[in-house]
Amino acid sequence: MPAIVVVGAQWGDEGKGKVVDLLAERSDVVARYQGGNNAGHTIVADGEVYKLHLIPSGILFPGTLCLIGNGVVIDAGVLCIEIDDLVSRGLSVEHLRISGNAHLIMPYHIALDGASERRLGRFSIGTTGRGIGPCYQDKAARIGIRVQDLLDESILIRKLSIALAEKNPILELFGLPVQSPEEIAAELLPFAERLTPYIADTSLLVDEALRAEKRVLFEGAQGTLLDIDHGTYPFVTSSSPIAGAACTGIGVGPRRIDQVLGVSKAYTTRVGEGPFPTELDDEAGHQMMTRGNEFGTTTGRQRRCGWLDLVALRYAVRVSGMDQIAITKLDVLSGFPSISVCVAYETRDGERLTELPWNQSIFHGCRPVYEELPGWDEDLTGATSLDDLPEAARSYLTLISERLEVPISLIGTGQGRRQVIDRVEL
Repeated sequence: MPAIVVVGAQWGDEGKGKVVDLLAERSDVVARYQGGNNAGHTIVADGEVYKLHLIPSGILFPGTLCLIGNGVVIDAGVLCIEIDDLVSRGLSVEHLRISGNAHLIMPYHIALDGASERRLGRFSIGTTGRGIGPCYQDKAARIGIRVQDLLDESILIRKLSIALAEKNPILELFGLPVQSPEEIAAELLPFAERLTPYIADTSLLVDEALRAEKRVLFEGAQGTLLDIDHGTYPFVTSSSPIAGAACTGIGVGPRRIDQVLGVSKAYTTRVGEGPFPTELDDEAGHQMMTRGNEFGTTTGRQRRCGWLDLVALRYAVRVSGMDQIAITKLDVLSGFPSISVCVAYETRDGERLTELPWNQSIFHGCRPVYEELPGWDEDLTGATSLDDLPEAARSYLTLISERLEVPISLIGTGQGRRQVIDRVEL
């Protein structure tokens, strides 16, 4: 496992944190490559619950080098709070490093994010309001503020002046207070003092680790169907969570990646707005929500729930080149008399599709075509091998693997770190 990318195969919230945590134990480096504190990983370890938003999951293992790459956008205040929380719980952040090229979320990004959502009204995207999208916008417009700008106050104020010359008229248009470069700099500089020891060339650190044949784990946020290019646009995130983004978000060539592990729940969830063909607005969906504790780590928002969508999963396998799949929360499906699996879509015109349609207007009108499988009643939380699973659960996993043409290498059977069937071959 010299270099492996862990990528969400659905609309995020697939349980990547648990999978990364499991693999981080046998990794030397864990590198986060995109997103911001609009995402969160919940990890349960030794009875403790950790909610991480920016710091890679490997921080729970002493000695593991944890990197926040250039593709991540960082709220400096949130990052400092996260560092303080870990330290207060007896964990070391000595091995944390932050790319000097990562962009910083400014107060005006957060203000504009909320104002934009309010303006859109019923057409809102359903963002977290953390300023992630506006920060990525400024990165593309080349007026962004980077982590390295914290190291020189004069440069920081000059760059803030350039950005605010554009942002303040927009803030006024929304009826929001204008902001001054000096006030923002005064707010940021205490964070600069805190974060300076962690700033590094994270691309170089990954290169050195790979040259030394160390094990590097690349960690993304969100999921394939929220990708800015390949997701259900415009109801997507502002960055690229797919496996290829690990190269640009850290600064390594594609030939350095050895494996891609996709993560999917045993069912499907989605937070925010946008199409969701298998969504259930009934008792089954409510059971998934309550049993799976389907509330966002970052926002606490209730997740929409539905049956597993193999059409969308096949798409995710294709665009990220997944070599293997981890299926999480299989235990949540215990007690359902039957399990439905979406194997195709039917369009408004009655056409049957087995691939995700490229036209969003068609996708919005798609209805799921299901296959029914028998359910099971057994409690799976103690299962440690494939043989511990009931036949119906094994048949369900086999169907998934065969239809995706990808082996299932990990199966989550509970919330805890060790409640997993590891490296299963079906």
